[in-house]
Amino acid sequence: MSSDSGLLLTTVVGSYPQPEWLVDRQALGGRLPPRTRAPELWRVAPEFLAQAQDDATLLAVRDMERAGIDVVTDGEIRRESYSNHFATALEGMDVENPGTAIDRTGHPNPVPRVVGPIRRARPVLVGDVAFLRANTDRAIKATIPGPFTMSQQAQDDHYGDEEALAMALAEAVNAEVRDLFDAGADVVQLDEPYLQARAEKARRFAIGVINRALEGAAGTTALHTCFGYAHVVHSRPQGYPYFAELAAAAVDQISLESAQQKVDLSILGSVPGKRFQVGVIDLADQSPVEDVETVVSRIRGALRHVPPERLLLAPDCGMKYLPRQKAFDKLRVLAQAAAVVRAEL
Repeated sequence: MSSDSGLLLTTVVGSYPQPEWLVDRQALGGRLPPRTRAPELWRVAPEFLAQAQDDATLLAVRDMERAGIDVVTDGEIRRESYSNHFATALEGMDVENPGTAIDRTGHPNPVPRVVGPIRRARPVLVGDVAFLRANTDRAIKATIPGPFTMSQQAQDDHYGDEEALAMALAEAVNAEVRDLFDAGADVVQLDEPYLQARAEKARRFAIGVINRALEGAAGTTALHTCFGYAHVVHSRPQGYPYFAELAAAAVDQISLESAQQKVDLSILGSVPGKRFQVGVIDLADQSPVEDVETVVSRIRGALRHVPPERLLLAPDCGMKYLPRQKAFDKLRVLAQAAAVVRAEL
């Protein structure tokens, strides 16, 4: 199934809840998302961890399939956070002696320290995508942290210039993106939440590094931006200060949060020619499982601003912090609501 065929396709942003037997979910939810490695989160002994992660990945994929999702991911089950798995695998990053950076919550967080030239010495996520491709006949999406966001989640003790660091990260991401398509990904998505959090810096150099990261991409590309995990970021703005600028990004799809913050989707008109993955499922901790009509209403609201051939439907953000049953129920409602609106077209 093509990632670009059909109307109102459903997808996920990336992460899905990891089982309690795999990670210490209480510890995971009680801290800022790790930027360095956090092996203490895993409950499984190192010699069995890869097999356990494979098994948990299959559970996540089967949940997405059973829920009726059209374009699935591997749930990012092997990752301690959306970004650290890739960032800490790069040469030039000292993860044994971390630095500090201010998170989007305003708190200091241990981060990789850049001590030399950034280089991708080996594929990082390619095996994950190959495993996913071998275990589903759905269209698949691979997610990778974007170079702008990674540049904001590191202490630079080498380049002395944020744009130079971000461009080096973009070159590493580009090598990975090309390999992810070769491994069978239908969509490759850059996760760039810090476009919203650091809008002024984004205006200076984000588009250039994003375009470098996606140069020569052989399939459908996407970019996700949001207000941060609802579980983690509680002081959240009502709109995107950096969005119209994405018209210049060399991406096919833009993924944005909408449901929880009730974002005014007239902003979609400021980025002509793109397809949009619009968040129509609220992931705040206290959010109930929506009824189908609520999600139908959100979809109809999005269709006032973008035609159905350019609209995909998703949760607001990753589902990592939700209870698994709640995440599954929300995805099932998403698929049901999409079917209702699709039948009206």
